[in-house]
Amino acid sequence: MTSSLQQWLRDPLFLLCVTAGLLAFVVQSGEVGTADTAHRLQTTHWLWTSEPQVFPYEYPEFGLHGRGGRLYSWYGIGQSLLMLPADLIGTWIERWPVFSEYSDDPSVRSIVVSCLTSILVNVLSALAAFRFLGQLRFSVKESMAGVLAMMFCTTHLHYTQNMTENNYILLLTLAGFSFQYEWLRTGSRRALFIGSTALGLNLLTRLTTGMDLIAVGVFLFLVVWFEAAAAHDLWPRLITYCKIAAPTYSFFFVLDRAYQFYRFGSFTNTYVAIFAQEFRQRDPTLPANFPWNTPFHTGVLGALFQPEKSIFLFDPLLVLSIFLLAWLWKRLTPEVRAYAATCLLLLLAYIAFYARYAFWAGDFSWGDRYVSSIVELIAFLAVPLLLRYREHLSTLIWRVGCVLVALSLMIQLASLVFWLPLENYQMETLGHPTFVIALRCKNIVAFALGKMDAWGLNTEAMGWDQWDYVHLTTWNFLPFLLRRVGTAPAWVVNATLAVWIAGMALLVGVLLRLQRTLRNVA
Repeated sequence: MTSSLQQWLRDPLFLLCVTAGLLAFVVQSGEVGTADTAHRLQTTHWLWTSEPQVFPYEYPEFGLHGRGGRLYSWYGIGQSLLMLPADLIGTWIERWPVFSEYSDDPSVRSIVVSCLTSILVNVLSALAAFRFLGQLRFSVKESMAGVLAMMFCTTHLHYTQNMTENNYILLLTLAGFSFQYEWLRTGSRRALFIGSTALGLNLLTRLTTGMDLIAVGVFLFLVVWFEAAAAHDLWPRLITYCKIAAPTYSFFFVLDRAYQFYRFGSFTNTYVAIFAQEFRQRDPTLPANFPWNTPFHTGVLGALFQPEKSIFLFDPLLVLSIFLLAWLWKRLTPEVRAYAATCLLLLLAYIAFYARYAFWAGDFSWGDRYVSSIVELIAFLAVPLLLRYREHLSTLIWRVGCVLVALSLMIQLASLVFWLPLENYQMETLGHPTFVIALRCKNIVAFALGKMDAWGLNTEAMGWDQWDYVHLTTWNFLPFLLRRVGTAPAWVVNATLAVWIAGMALLVGVLLRLQRTLRNVA
């Protein structure tokens, strides 16, 4: 082993990046995870091929009529741009002669796109989170623990496997917080521009991330306020901030509006207005205010307490974070207090905004996906706070905190085991409300013991199509899905399984190496 490699293996940050990459690799199913991401991937393909954004057979389940009567996707283009390099590579690999006779799911292109994109986002998210925790004055060990908790013990893990736009939004928002905060401390205009660009890119993914953009500005203001900076220092900083951030934000907002005009001929509306119009034309019984027809209290209380979507059930670290922030408030540094206050306000804003939306919980998702990114921004403080202030916490609080961390890990691991829609489909017959996490655990035990029929979990008996049945009745990892579909050659399945097992072993080895390395860090 060369000395340079030995040096890398003693670097905690390098080991953290390897951990993030390996984790993203081993949890992949080879599918992009949801229909939403599949549609966004088709938009990616549209960017550089002659294929349409939406195929005619997909309508009316998906797609809206736009300019020239053509069908267009209703999503923003942000995640489609993110997947473009991987789509180019995946399409090229798919055309290799060795894959010419394989055309089933998961496709070669889908496998390449899901693996490459998830690995990239996971590694960059780990770096951004570690950087920002360090800026909040947590130690290397505390920051490492926080990043690992985010990757393994929050819904971030689920969305690493099921590649909706959530983790990409989280990455960009974290980068925005980190680099704009660097500008506040150092005056670096380059850092301010990078942070503003990250937040601007978020606008291309989901326009409601404009709330994230505002939140970062509020965070900077609160830091200055909590530190009681002189009033005469504020105005020059505000002028500098506006000179760099405002044009950057405007550029990406104009790009989003130009894309909207290209599809639907309007700079001012969003897809929701067109979506509502087309749906009401097909179903005149829909209320006039569709899709904002959910009672406000239903959306708010559902996000908080509904057993199918509660943010506290799907992200127990959120409970620990909120408790520790309240318990330790007077001991916290000004920047941590500013960040916590900002993120809690942002969480309330997201819940309130989506409360009246007809699909307020994100429909087919693990938890409430519209607010999961901001939940993770709060939840990943739990472990660093628990470690930093351990001497100020009672033994009971420490033990309960450790139990919540372990519980969070088990919940997120359970989320990976089966294809996402399983419990959603089961609720068609089980009814509402259903404690989804408990149902998932029941499904795992039933499948492991071969008792799906006896426990009423036989999906075939529920009348679903064969494609769904195949994907729902296997462990949701690439080697097992390839074997279950049964069209890939046996040697490919066996080779994939061997690589997957090696990846799992390497992930465990790197985690152990990281643990040993951190023991020597001051």
